[in-house]
Amino acid sequence: MEITKNDVEQAVGLLKILISTPSVSRDESAAADKLQSYIERSAPFLGTVHRHLNNIWCIAPGYDASRPTLLLDAHIDTVKPVAAWTKSPFTPVVEDDCLYGLGSNDDGASLVTMLHVFYKLCAAEQSYNLIFLASAEEEVSGKDGIESVLPMLPPISCAIIGEPTGMHPAIAEKGLMVLDCTAHGRSGHAARNEGVNAIYEALPDVEWFRTFVFPEVSPLLGAVKMSVTQINAGTQHNVVPDVCKYVVDVRSNECYSNKELVEIISENVKSEVKPRSLRLNSSSIEQQHPLVRRAVELGRKPFGSPTLSNQALISGVPCLKMGPGESSRSHTANEFIKLSEIREGMEIYLNLLNGLKL
Repeated sequence: MEITKNDVEQAVGLLKILISTPSVSRDESAAADKLQSYIERSAPFLGTVHRHLNNIWCIAPGYDASRPTLLLDAHIDTVKPVAAWTKSPFTPVVEDDCLYGLGSNDDGASLVTMLHVFYKLCAAEQSYNLIFLASAEEEVSGKDGIESVLPMLPPISCAIIGEPTGMHPAIAEKGLMVLDCTAHGRSGHAARNEGVNAIYEALPDVEWFRTFVFPEVSPLLGAVKMSVTQINAGTQHNVVPDVCKYVVDVRSNECYSNKELVEIISENVKSEVKPRSLRLNSSSIEQQHPLVRRAVELGRKPFGSPTLSNQALISGVPCLKMGPGESSRSHTANEFIKLSEIREGMEIYLNLLNGLKL
């Protein structure tokens, strides 16, 4: 079994269709329609193409509940194009080895390579069940994305999340938690020695967020990182503010759950601390898992990723993140994927998964 020139051309052709169809998060229906139509037309052997909202999935023929099940997931949505684009973000353009367009690198290349390798794997008997999922709302961790689909799927034993990693396996990734914090004071006239300035009340806590180091450090992800990213206080220049609100971005490692981090933070600061969500925890997969071992045998290098993906939303399922392209190109102007990376991605996925024993 090998990847042919025609396989690559089909994958690139689908990617051009997806680039040409705007699919900003929560507005992916047109792209989902085209993807569903493409799968039904190109792979009638799959039978039913399942859909929930803007999520599309297929189950490889011959599903057997007694076997483990591997999920291949890549997302269909994109961020909004930034203002610095000099090319048209929705017009696929090939120059030399590069295909330019919004979502080409994040996450179209992973999606089309996974899908066409999925087709290949369906043609040969495997010791595991295989599901391909094109998920929605990944860029916003939306409730109508992969979380809404997982209850509709058979039990998942492990997963590969397609994201641009240079086809190296991210075996751990940092979690995300956003905190809304409020420091309280008492209003008064700024000209007199009145009131309690809420900004001054917040300053020791802001300094604590800047300097505190959580003792547990991950060998793959490093330390927990906290950054105060927004501050708002005051109504006018001559009124001592009685409230100071600020936002903290917290990137967790696998040593702490988000719930544990909130408890530690609340014990150390005077401000009120309210997490917007606790669901995006750090995640990791054992280095001895068959997926990781097989990737290493193929010369791929495991690493820890600072960026978030759907991996955070597949609770309790061993996952790794791996796909063609480079994370540094994601969300940038004139985003691109190399055609050679698409071919390499298809070949590595196929060698990783064909004959894999889970």
